Amino acid sequence: MALPVRAVVGGHEVGDGRPLLLIAGPCVLESEAQGLAHARKVKALAAKHGVPVVFKASFDKANRTSVKSFRGVGLEAGLAVFERVKRETGLPCLTDVHEAWQAEPVGRVVDVLQIPAFLCRQTDLVLACARHGRSVNVKKGQFLAPRDMRHVVAKCREAGNENVVLTERGASFGYGNLVVDPRSLVIMRELGVPVCLDATHSVQLPGAAGDVTGGERQYVAPLARAAAAVGIDALFAEIHEDPEKARSDGPNSLDFEMADRVLADVLAIRRALGQP
Repeated sequence: MALPVRAVVGGHEVGDGRPLLLIAGPCVLESEAQGLAHARKVKALAAKHGVPVVFKASFDKANRTSVKSFRGVGLEAGLAVFERVKRETGLPCLTDVHEAWQAEPVGRVVDVLQIPAFLCRQTDLVLACARHGRSVNVKKGQFLAPRDMRHVVAKCREAGNENVVLTERGASFGYGNLVVDPRSLVIMRELGVPVCLDATHSVQLPGAAGDVTGGERQYVAPLARAAAAVGIDALFAEIHEDPEKARSDGPNSLDFEMADRVLADVLAIRRALGQP
């Protein structure tokens, strides 16, 4: 018998019988003005399509390829940006947590704590985020089989948190490439938690651009459409008003026009399948 699939993510009910949740925003906060401007555009995009939305961005990209790469505005400045975004747009916010001690200060401000794929097996980090009480989005490691994510879910539940989402973002396929196995979405959903496709990180080419990660944004739309047909509860997309000038993940980020088309396609597929 299938487990019921539901959770509350950023104040939105996600899972069986619920609308698709959009998680979108720039890869990294480049400034307060940039963060607020993108949040307003993300809100408008979601309103156009009638879907619930969580604004995402990172205050620190701790896993950049090169030590010289831009990492973000930092914890203190980043939390100030999220506070302003929430105050002026009303959007719930999501951001990465890289160290266990960050869960407490970040959880006081943002609505969803995200555990990066590289860190999904870090027990202290998972427990710290789950114990805080905020929703938790865990990205499946590029090195993990989808069934192995049951252990991550168990850690969150042991910490008393049922509001967990698992996100597929591709698996390592040789060197410098990722591949998405659609079965992963089905397998992880069988654990009784909502699943999300990270459509933009899934088209990364890790380390392929020398001292930065490359990407192939032309494949975002096909992957998103395929995932919608398989079944997802949320869609994660990095969106930048000018991806060519983005200071992180530009090659795999969408602009707002592209994001509009992708979201329209995904929702059309869901409607064809009788989903809200």
